[in-house]
This record gives sequence, C-alpha cells and structure tokens, in this order.
Amino acid sequence: MHHFEFKNNELHAENISIAELANEYGTPLYVYSAATLRRHFKAFDSAFTGLDHMTCYSVKANSNLSVLRLLAEMGAGMDIVSGGELFRALKAGVSSSKIVFSGVGKKAYEIAEALKADILMFNVESVGEMHRINEVAMSMNKTARISFRINPDVDPKTHPYISTGMKKNKFGLDMVTAKEAYQTAKKLSNVNPVGIDCHIGSQLTTIEPFLEALDKLLAFREELGLLGIEIEHLDLGGGLGITYDEEQPPHPKEFGEALSKALEGKNLKVILEPGRVIAGNAGILVTEVIYTKKTPTKDFLIVDAAMNDLVRPSLYQSYHNISEVVKNDRPVVDYDVVGPICESGDFLAKDREIPELMQGELLAVYSAGAYGFTMSSNYNSRLRAAEIIVDGDDVIVARRRETYEDLLNLES
Repeated sequence: MHHFEFKNNELHAENISIAELANEYGTPLYVYSAATLRRHFKAFDSAFTGLDHMTCYSVKANSNLSVLRLLAEMGAGMDIVSGGELFRALKAGVSSSKIVFSGVGKKAYEIAEALKADILMFNVESVGEMHRINEVAMSMNKTARISFRINPDVDPKTHPYISTGMKKNKFGLDMVTAKEAYQTAKKLSNVNPVGIDCHIGSQLTTIEPFLEALDKLLAFREELGLLGIEIEHLDLGGGLGITYDEEQPPHPKEFGEALSKALEGKNLKVILEPGRVIAGNAGILVTEVIYTKKTPTKDFLIVDAAMNDLVRPSLYQSYHNISEVVKNDRPVVDYDVVGPICESGDFLAKDREIPELMQGELLAVYSAGAYGFTMSSNYNSRLRAAEIIVDGDDVIVARRRETYEDLLNLES
C-alpha cells in the first residue's frame, strides 16, 4: 500500500486532497508522503537485521532538507557524492560517522570538508583520487578511512545510463588495478584502506547481479587478507528497483535473506545505499492542463510541468504512470502529455490512455519522488516547482516555489 489513494473519486496524499494542495500552492508541485518515506526506510532497513549493517540513504535521489531530516530521525546514514550533499546531510542532523562519500570526481576542497567533518569513509574511484585524498589528509594531519570502488564487470540488465558496474563504465577500478591500489594505500601515510565498495547500477529488478558481484568481492577480500590488508566494511551500494510500470523488483527482504546467507560468519559490516527504493514511490508531480490540442494525427495535453521539472522521460525514455487527480466518466483518449519547453523532447508521456481532460484540470505523475526535483533545472528560465510533504493531516512546505527574483539572485 502506498499513501496516494482516491477517496470519493479525488486523489489524496495521506489525508490531504491533492486538488486542494494544487489550489493553495500552485503547479507544477511535488508532493511527498511522509508515511511512505518512513515505511520504505523501515522495510528496507529491517530486511538486513540479521547483518551488522548500516543503511546510508543515497542523497542524490531526493536531497530536500525536510526529507533528509525525516530519514535522519529514523536513524539513516547518508551516501553523498558532493560537498553540497555533505552540507545538506550535516544540516539535516546526520551523524558524520554515518556518512560515506562516493563519486568519481571529488575536488580537494570537498575532501577537506569531509575530513574536517570526520565522515566514516571515502569510496575511492581512481588511483589519482587515492593520492589526492592522502595529500589533503596529510596537509590536515588527519587519516582518511577509504575503500576502493571495485568494478566487478557484472551486467545489471538496466538502462545503459544507470548501469555502473561493467568494464566500459567510468566507475571504479578493475580487480587487477584495485589490488595494486590497496597495496599502495597500505604504504601511504594518511589513508587507511578499511573497506571494499561496489555499486553496479540503478533500477535493478533482480538480485542475481548483486549476488554475482558479491561472490567476486568476497574472493577479492580473501586475496587482500593474504596481503595483510584487513577489510572490515563492505559497501554494496544501492540500486534495488521500484515499480514504475509492470516491473516486479524483489522485496528488500529477499535481498536481505540472500545477503545474510552469503555473509554468514564473514565478520563484515555491510553498508547499503538505497535511494530510489526509499523515495521513488513516495512522491508525485502534480501538473495542470494548460491547453488541449488536437491535430490530424495526435491528441495533446499541454501541461505546466516540463522536462525541466521531470527529465527522466526525456533522458531515459522512462515510464511514469499518470492519472487524472479527479476521476471523471468521459471517454478515454490516447494522449501525448507534453510541457511548454521549446523542444520536441519535452514530454512526460506518449500514447497514454487517459479519460478526456479539459483546460484547468489536474494530472498526477507517479513515482516522481526520486530523481525528480533533484534533476530539475531553470531551463527556459522556468521557475522550479514547490515541494510539499504531507504527514497525516499536516502539510509541510519543504521548498517554496521560486520567484523571478530567485532566477537573478546570483547574476549581475
């Protein structure tokens, strides 16, 4: 059960009418359900209770401060990929001992900020990065805890843009290079190799690729042990998929059971980095029909949300379920749902059967809680959407809608 349901033919987020929210806060509007965020985090985290583990939410999925605070209150750690995400996580009250820093392009100032905060660990993606972290740590008289991100050459069978664990991807180190890197790290004065990291991709709908990668990592850990390098942390990344259309991803419980079995007696602390699986189905994007348009070949709903608000359909050709916010009895029409941006790539859905809608009526775009607002932009000088969190009967303005002044604030 998620917490976006129709009551008396009108869509609600928990106890609040979506139409009322749109009327009060305008559109396009991101609406998140606090109950869904809590339930998803609990369902994921509790799936690994048999393991010594830490659940570090992947901030890039949805980095709204109110969302991060809510998850921090539940005990979540954070997986970050930039200095800005570190800043957000600390502001949200996350303990630095629960923060891991991933990403291929950490700059010296970001490394310094993370060392000053005393985060748990850096997930290192290249030999050059290892040396940079060592230099920055030396200049600060600190020791950086690191793990290397291993690229196990496993096909996650997902969209090529979000596949990250194959030889051709930019991420991580192959096994041979990684072995040499660990040996070098052991000799360096200001880094301490304590972990192995692996993230093979996003939106995975089967656990087999995870388990295939895990086998390779455990064998690699044994090799490192023979070299006197003791690995205590195993970071398996995130990537568990969600249902956008007809996907049937495994439940975290299934993943947890398989991991517990594979890691029994291995004396490893496991770090998991879920993002989409926590936030994806906890949010919707609400949009108003500005115009309807009929051509000899197509029916269009021109709405006020665009590719700058939700880029996934344009970028990944991804599917998001769409429904009317207030149900009607009109005949179904085959619509393309498009935005106002001056590009043919600006669409939210194509060839979608939706009951006929009129100007001024509302649509809900589902599964928009992850990689929705975080990937939005001001393209065409459009104002970014407001973000609302509904918590039972309460409405929290998590981010106000931008103004024209906001557009110019940083310009001269």
